[in-house]
Amino acid sequence: MSASLPPFPKPQEPFDEPVLLELTAGEDEPCLRADAARNRARLLEAATRLVAEHGAAGVTMEAVAVAAAVGKGTVFRRFGDRTGLLMALLDHSAKQLQAAFLSGPPPLGPGAPPVERLRAFGSAVLRQSAEQLDLLLAAQPEPARRFSFPPQRFLTGHVTLLLRQAAPDADCALLAQTLMGYLDPALIHHLTKECGMPLERLEAGWNDLVARVTRTEPNA
Repeated sequence: MSASLPPFPKPQEPFDEPVLLELTAGEDEPCLRADAARNRARLLEAATRLVAEHGAAGVTMEAVAVAAAVGKGTVFRRFGDRTGLLMALLDHSAKQLQAAFLSGPPPLGPGAPPVERLRAFGSAVLRQSAEQLDLLLAAQPEPARRFSFPPQRFLTGHVTLLLRQAAPDADCALLAQTLMGYLDPALIHHLTKECGMPLERLEAGWNDLVARVTRTEPNA
């Protein structure tokens, strides 16, 4: 086997900084009528209670309708399907994370070198995922939609942007998928719950992976 690596593809087209993503908003979300906004809040409150009492497995469209004392059709009209409902429950913390890496202080936000931002991004996602693992696993879309799901595409786009700044001669679109695979909730669940690995080990592994992908020194 040759000791030298094959040349990377040419740099890709420019990739603009992504804008803050609305994870669950429908077309009418910005101008919800007051009664529609109250109904949505009522449904999410009911779903939150179900998560607290029964875990994410207890959150079904039927159960939320019963808990909120509304028809099942109301829940479907507001959230589309169970995945949409679960994503709405994750929406607040997801927006906080997005705001942090788009406009928050460095190293997670702008102003730090791209490799440092990549390290901070992975640590932030790992810690947030560990806190909401049950809900994240339940909210994952079916395999056919998994990589095209808007929240996943948004995060992958951010990693792609940072990689293009850190390693402009690399196939950043492909490497971003590799990095995002490390942050997959199912893998985090397997490593932390089934293998008993502490979160600190996963963070150290992320930093090592970023260093290898970007051909930089690991974070001390």
